[in-house]
Amino acid sequence: MNVQTITSQAFSDQKPGTSGLRKKVAVFQQPHYLENFVQSIFDSIRVPQGATLTLGGDGRYYNREAIQTILKMAAANGFGRVLVGQAGILSTPAASCVIRKYKTFGGIILSASHNPGGVDGDFGIKYNTENGGPAPEKITEAIFEKSKTIQNYKIIDAPDVALDVIGETDLAGMKVQVIDAVADYAELMESLFDFNAIKDLLSSDFRMKFDAMHAVTGPYAQEIFINRLGAPSESIMNCIPLPDFGGGHPDPNLTYAHELVEIIYGEHAPDFGAASDGDGDRNMILGKGFFVTPSDSLALIAANAKMVKGYAKGIAGVARSMPTSGAVDMVAKSLDIPCFETPTGWKFFGNLMDADQVTLCGEESFGTGSSHVREKDGLWAVLFWLNILAIKRQSVEQIVKRHWLQFGRNVYSRHDYEDLPLEAANGVVEHLRNNFSELVGKSFGRYTIQTCDDFSYTDSIDGSVSTKQGLRVLFTDGSRIVFRLSGTGTSGATIRIYLEAFEPDTNKHDLDAQIALAEMIQIALQISELKQRTGRDTPTVIT
Repeated sequence: MNVQTITSQAFSDQKPGTSGLRKKVAVFQQPHYLENFVQSIFDSIRVPQGATLTLGGDGRYYNREAIQTILKMAAANGFGRVLVGQAGILSTPAASCVIRKYKTFGGIILSASHNPGGVDGDFGIKYNTENGGPAPEKITEAIFEKSKTIQNYKIIDAPDVALDVIGETDLAGMKVQVIDAVADYAELMESLFDFNAIKDLLSSDFRMKFDAMHAVTGPYAQEIFINRLGAPSESIMNCIPLPDFGGGHPDPNLTYAHELVEIIYGEHAPDFGAASDGDGDRNMILGKGFFVTPSDSLALIAANAKMVKGYAKGIAGVARSMPTSGAVDMVAKSLDIPCFETPTGWKFFGNLMDADQVTLCGEESFGTGSSHVREKDGLWAVLFWLNILAIKRQSVEQIVKRHWLQFGRNVYSRHDYEDLPLEAANGVVEHLRNNFSELVGKSFGRYTIQTCDDFSYTDSIDGSVSTKQGLRVLFTDGSRIVFRLSGTGTSGATIRIYLEAFEPDTNKHDLDAQIALAEMIQIALQISELKQRTGRDTPTVIT
């Protein structure tokens, strides 16, 4: 094997989190940049000789080139086999599925999740461990520390490997196995859900529309909805993965999935609509002219879990990220199962699932999942909803409103202010944090602030402590406002404001969330001084 040791220069401009390292494509294309980070991963995980690696990405620009580089570095670093998704395509939940099914040492996933792609867009890379979940902090910290001092990396000099045909290739003694990851994932879904019941639903006068947003879930949607469930071909849209996601922003929300939203709110709308994001781990659920918040979706899935094949014996517990509404808490209480509140980040859920303490989990940022993998899973959530609809034979709106009748409605909304100057965004957060003591006891109309805090979490499984996970303003009636600086972008900063009010009065369940939360929205802007400090009058995205 012709292993080359290339001299390079260390970089340490960003500490990777569980979502990995995300930068503009041009940054990754710099000489040695990608190679240094990959070598830092390999040096930090201490690869056993002959180990198997899972590799693939969401098909965004630079995906194929990065895969070829990583394959040649894997061969130089002692891997015996690499499983690669056909054409280099591998959704994040499918990667977790493959790691777990074939018991690989871990996996490298190439994605910047829901961020835009293309030559001027974003690129990302992360490492998942052998349980299929994102690397824990001790590994990402080790990778970061190594990236500060790395001076060389190992790579072989060899031709590129063909990725489009399923089969095995020898790469300097290492086996590169191109696999049908779509089939692996579809088989897992078929083991969890009643495909016959869903097939019957889709063969009736029921109509659905799934939007893959020209991202990674397109091939999976084709195989599952069309080939296996027999849905008409017009049931799916934008299902050819494109390096720039067709020029769109592959984030499944009411703003960026506007093409689907116009269909589902238009004339002759289908009964059910759904979308997934760039790497396939997020989902948006819609009924005919009706939006289901991710928080309500998690609660509905938990409440109806026993009617679904894979969860018929019941669920061990549920978990939600702190900004997610308390709707699922009500369900957990009725089922007499534990409900955990964690920071945002799937590794916290993974720890709880590995310890068999929870089965279902979700984040308000359109991420829902279960213990079948160790990532959030967009298509899994869509299939869960279709299974519920196939059994209940009610509309999405009817199912949600009947749920509210039983558990009450957690009126909920998220306002995102994207691409803010970092200094201004930090100023908003610091202003709030420094004024907590003055806010306690202050009244705004019918709302009185009971307490304020900066959410922290001690992981009961690994003992790790996470601080500064979001600023919470809690009111005496149980309502709350949460402020968070998001770290998922590659330019500027994003402030997310989460607003929640519990509404037991069924006469008010039909109120639009923005109307019902209007007073709280004004309180949030007033106490944060967001407009004055950032110059922004309106959010970029409202969900």
